[in-house]
Amino acid sequence: MDFLGLKLATCSCDKSIRLFDLNWSTGNQTFVAELKGHEGPVWQLAWAHPRYGTILASCSYDRRVIIWKETDGKWEMHHNYDGHDSSVNSVCWAPPEWGLMLACGSSDSSITVLSFNNDRWVASKIPNAHTLGCNAVSWAPVTFTGDKPGEGQLVKRFVSGGCDNLVKIWKEEHDHWIEEVKLEGHSDWVRDVAWAPTAGLARMKIASSSQDRRVIIWNNREGDGVTWTPEPLHVFDDVVWHVSWNFIGDILAVSGGDNQVSLWKKQESGSWECITTDSKSQNEHRTL
Repeated sequence: MDFLGLKLATCSCDKSIRLFDLNWSTGNQTFVAELKGHEGPVWQLAWAHPRYGTILASCSYDRRVIIWKETDGKWEMHHNYDGHDSSVNSVCWAPPEWGLMLACGSSDSSITVLSFNNDRWVASKIPNAHTLGCNAVSWAPVTFTGDKPGEGQLVKRFVSGGCDNLVKIWKEEHDHWIEEVKLEGHSDWVRDVAWAPTAGLARMKIASSSQDRRVIIWNNREGDGVTWTPEPLHVFDDVVWHVSWNFIGDILAVSGGDNQVSLWKKQESGSWECITTDSKSQNEHRTL
């Protein structure tokens, strides 16, 4: 779903992307268009911020990233990036303050950051970012180098998770991306990562999910982006595929191979509690 909640995009193993207009007053969805350009299963979609127009990014098993743009009601392929040697598994747009900037994680072990500068797309690649492949990328909110929010220089960061069981944080320095922190806590492939919105607070947190059936919350209370403390959320019954924060970063959605979606919120006691689940068999809240 886009930032305004008015458009929905879906992707599929049939190589297609389907777009729908949403009407919240009636609850109806209207099919708008089908985007065809990929030659393999499409794994993930990401909407750009609306200040740059109606733009959608897609990544696929066909090793490509396609950026689509709607102009006067017509969808067209705006850019086709084919610089990876294996499946591209994840795409994520940077905060709009950085302009049009897209991180792409691939099974070829590398991460590419695509930036739109001077009417052209420029690729900056991080080789060997994750051994055996990168499964997920997520951008940090806009942060500063100072001790207090809004002080110091702006910092560009994103987090990635890979088949090396690691969570890594990357920082841009002098137009190059460097590995700032390596977080070890999972015992199997990291399937997803999600950097929480900060809501203006200096402290930061990241959620990671893994093939090891665990979700870990990484806390950076100092706000320096370097010192992170792991906080186990829960051990689930199956692989955990995806994690996603709400807009203010206080509720985490978790989905996995057990075909369940659960919502988790930290209580005043400091424990994480499951506040809802889509499984009818689970009627009681669970606390860790």
